[in-house]
Amino acid sequence: MPSIQSWSPILPETVWSKVATILRRELGEGPFNSYVAPSSVRPGPYGDPVLVTPTAYARDWIARNAARRAQELWTQHDPDSRVLEIKSRVEYEDQTRQAPLAGAAETPVVDAPAPAAPQMPIVEIAANRISGLQERLTFESFVSGRGNEFAYTMSRQVASWADGHFNPVFFHGPYGYGKTHLLNAIGWEAQSRRPDARIVYLTAEKFTSTFVKALMDKSTAAFKDEVRGADLLLVDDVHFIGGKTSSQEELFHTLTSLIENNRRVVFTADRPPSQLTEIEARLRSHLSSGLVCALDVADQSLRMGIIERKLEQLSQRIGSSGQAPRADVLHFLAERVPGSIRELEGAVNTLVASAGPRLGSLTLEEAMALLQPNLKVAVERRVTVDEIQKLTADHFGLKQADLLSERRTRSVARPRQVAMWLCKQHTTRSYPDIGRRFGGRDHTTVLHAVKKVEELLQADDQIARDVEALTRKLRNT
Repeated sequence: MPSIQSWSPILPETVWSKVATILRRELGEGPFNSYVAPSSVRPGPYGDPVLVTPTAYARDWIARNAARRAQELWTQHDPDSRVLEIKSRVEYEDQTRQAPLAGAAETPVVDAPAPAAPQMPIVEIAANRISGLQERLTFESFVSGRGNEFAYTMSRQVASWADGHFNPVFFHGPYGYGKTHLLNAIGWEAQSRRPDARIVYLTAEKFTSTFVKALMDKSTAAFKDEVRGADLLLVDDVHFIGGKTSSQEELFHTLTSLIENNRRVVFTADRPPSQLTEIEARLRSHLSSGLVCALDVADQSLRMGIIERKLEQLSQRIGSSGQAPRADVLHFLAERVPGSIRELEGAVNTLVASAGPRLGSLTLEEAMALLQPNLKVAVERRVTVDEIQKLTADHFGLKQADLLSERRTRSVARPRQVAMWLCKQHTTRSYPDIGRRFGGRDHTTVLHAVKKVEELLQADDQIARDVEALTRKLRNT
């Protein structure tokens, strides 16, 4: 069977070069050079191209601000209709090590003539493993607390194969807040309780790319048998199926078939189904028909628990002396590190690796100095909602009181939405807390504002310039 290089008329690197040129122009030199330029395209375990970012932070930024546009451009320039996945370097290396068959990246199914028994690399049967799951993402390594406790409880219920379950279960929340962790944990626990059960784990990208390959190979019957034969189907990041009409159609019928046969289905996405406007209405309706469960921003106690669990894991992995950082350093990490749980864990990794045996005696000033070059936390961690409101109002020629008022004219509503988005990005405040600080608004108003600004960042050059300017000002405040 020929390799991906001989099968494909255009190398992934060539396609990415064209995509990157356009992204540079659309995103601007600053954001492009900071987040996109350091990334590179590499082959995935099944031949699909993977955009590998140097850090989880860069991956999350691209996912929020450029992923949809990158895929659109990729589709335009790649006649083979390959799906571009985005993974951090660590995720890519983990995935490569866990690939079910050696050399799978060099011999993709897509270029094979329709065989008598098509090989569908979705579920790995050997050694009773579930392809794609990460061994470290279990319930034992998950830290529950305010913001994710309900999602954790429901995940345990699904994994226990309990009767009277909701179906489907839909987890949603920002990048890096534990959705994929819970999906993996469900898979491992469900398998341990029912070793004979067929459990299928797929990212939305993998669902799409495997289905497209099945269409090209004329082996869709095998694909349907594999996926619809699952006792438990786990689909991660289902929002990435937006805009892919045939894949949405197939997922709709798959979901319908599984529910009718009392099989269990769990999805994750960055938004609730009602906000997945790029997905057709009937599929959105089915996604909403069971249990929709949010994972919200972690509060200080949960962040502290995550830090302690991460320190424990690192101590076991690298055989350190087990010394914990001083209390003021721990509180600094919990209170001031911006962003997601992934970024918090990254800060702990940086601190442990940089401090070495001095970890237990490290002063707060020394910890800040070690973290600053990597995470740029010194300024971002001091940003408050009040500062963001004042800066945004000044930028748009308004008064701070205008942002808190009931005025809904576009000249006030849009700056208010931008300010809410900045609060979500640069503070650890929850949606309800941000809403209260904007004149007592409901958390759903903040959710809508964040979603709207993220859409505008892709479609409105002026808003993108405004947000970039405000971000620079916040960092230099």
